Amino acid sequence: MLRTPMLGRNHAKTSGFSVLAKQVWGALRSHRLRPERWCSQVPCAQRRRNNALHPLWKGPASKPGGSRQSPINIRWRDSVYDPGLPPLRVSYDAAACRYAWNTGYLFQVEFDDAIEGAGISGGPLENHYRLKQFHFHWGAVNEWGSEHTVEDRVYPAEVGSHHEALQTLVDVLPEIKHKDARVALSPFEPSCLLPTCRDYWTYPGSLTTPPLTESVTWIIQKKPIEVAANQLAAFRTLLFTALGEEEKTMVNNYRPLQPLMNRKLRASFQATGGGTRS
Repeated sequence: MLRTPMLGRNHAKTSGFSVLAKQVWGALRSHRLRPERWCSQVPCAQRRRNNALHPLWKGPASKPGGSRQSPINIRWRDSVYDPGLPPLRVSYDAAACRYAWNTGYLFQVEFDDAIEGAGISGGPLENHYRLKQFHFHWGAVNEWGSEHTVEDRVYPAEVGSHHEALQTLVDVLPEIKHKDARVALSPFEPSCLLPTCRDYWTYPGSLTTPPLTESVTWIIQKKPIEVAANQLAAFRTLLFTALGEEEKTMVNNYRPLQPLMNRKLRASFQATGGGTRS
């Protein structure tokens, strides 16, 4: 999943704005979609995803004992339509974009969050959240990569990214191949990575990297965005390791699914006929 949780800061709370990505084969605007190796049974895909976990999640850090951990599997039957959820208001300032860097775990783009007015509000958010950073998660193959899943369906990436706009970021990847490398970015407008459909799910959750703080209001866009095969491949050229160290390819940088428990999963859109969602 090129997952782009766009993290906004407002005092001690965090807003996680996440978009799932599906691969487009061929040209970026093509609509012939299929995974790299089809696994027709959901348990098969989930089992292979779990077997490919990053070492970070094979130790104690994967079991913090909290009651509102993230990510989760989103099920229609667990979601409740909330007509009181207003539309999201997204307004970013391209000039606030600072640099892209390889954190040693994922690809991240940093912003100057001191700029007034730039950020996200509305929806389930009680306050305005300024954009601090967004980052991406992806898998070694196209069968998995996203952190959040929908009806047990795993996406190749979880992002806040979309079509040609993503290429601006892909073009700098060779400059930050190794851990801790960073490169300055020209003004970049992150809202161009978002789908035009603004239907979403929301729930109270946590960060998906240590310290796993339970202070996040997650907003997951219903409509996936499209990413080209060659763009996914470009992210898989990054390394977890620093220059001079044994090379370890940066893939499978997602956290395992966590139980929903007694949390309320709200939807901004209503069910249609046949039990499906609009």
